[in-house]
Amino acid sequence: MSSDSRVLLVAERFPPDIGGLARSGARTAGALVKLGAQVDVLAWTRTAAPGALETVEDAGEVSPFARGVTLHRLGLFGSADLSMQHTLDVLNHLHAKRRYTLVWGHYLYPPGFLAVVFAESQGLASVLSARGNDVDQLMFPPGDFARLLWTLGRAKVLTAASRDLGRKMALLLGRDPGVEVIPNAVDTALFSPGAPDPALRARLGIAPDEAVLGFSGELRHKKGLPFLLSALTEVRRARPACLLVIGEVRARDAEHLVAYRAEHPEDAARIVVSGRLDTPEAIAAHLRLCDVYLQPSLWEGMPNALLEAMACERPVIASDAGGIPEAVDSDHNGFVIPKALLNHLGQACLDVLALPPERRAALGAAARRRIEERFQADAEADVLRRVLARAMPNASS
Repeated sequence: MSSDSRVLLVAERFPPDIGGLARSGARTAGALVKLGAQVDVLAWTRTAAPGALETVEDAGEVSPFARGVTLHRLGLFGSADLSMQHTLDVLNHLHAKRRYTLVWGHYLYPPGFLAVVFAESQGLASVLSARGNDVDQLMFPPGDFARLLWTLGRAKVLTAASRDLGRKMALLLGRDPGVEVIPNAVDTALFSPGAPDPALRARLGIAPDEAVLGFSGELRHKKGLPFLLSALTEVRRARPACLLVIGEVRARDAEHLVAYRAEHPEDAARIVVSGRLDTPEAIAAHLRLCDVYLQPSLWEGMPNALLEAMACERPVIASDAGGIPEAVDSDHNGFVIPKALLNHLGQACLDVLALPPERRAALGAAARRRIEERFQADAEADVLRRVLARAMPNASS
């Protein structure tokens, strides 16, 4: 694409926010820069004063994936309606100075909706990236569903994190819009196999004889929080174990932990929460501590954390939510449990922990091969080129 093409990406989350959604936004923005575009990102933050606009000229300062991206962070108001109205004013202000040629919404609501409204008002093409949770949450409330259909129907190009999500979007629209599946890309140099770091294990207070059940990201109900807790209890009946949360627990879901501590105080004492980790290297080091990695999601697009654990050759147990079966072949490179049967997660953990070391190593090696074959930056870049060609067919390459 021509070097004067300027893309505005409106993101639900972006580094320094944690989690897979923020990382995928940074990767998309950074990949567009590598393809020759000038890229601005607008993302919301609660760390700035309401309505305040802060600009980082090179987002490589907050994420290695976003080098060369200009990041605008906008302080949220207490009211969602006020925040959206103000965001549109800010988008118009930025466009007057930056003159965008394409608007990209990363997550369907609110950023995707705002991206399409803004693009339509300025006569610009728009691209929408659905991530999974956005479609699932908007399908059922009537007002949200109407807005979802309008947003999907008005975008020029739709992308999705998995084939499953693309099929769902086509079903909702009642036609095939040619959804482009952009595979999440894992940096296999950063997320790589290796021996667990004994100093890190000791610093986290994990005993030498404890099996480590791992989860990475922001732990909340949709990620299977109740099933992780019940699995920890079941495993600890049979052997010493802890649950390592690589990240944080969402504040509004912390009540589940309070109730769990009241009922299972000894088990709750073996929940180890790393807290915020600012670098991929730190996340990878924590993943290598895991004897088994768990992704018991109730709904999903394609979880980055699961792919990163697979790249680190961890044995994984996951639900069949969303695009997960596109990454995990049960009994070959991990194990898949139907969403309706996640109460069996604890026994599945015990079964994996009881496998011979050579079988667990083979599972991990097969998991990494899957990441190397399907979830690499080259595959992501190929689809992004196709998306840009469809969105801006007259742009010179």
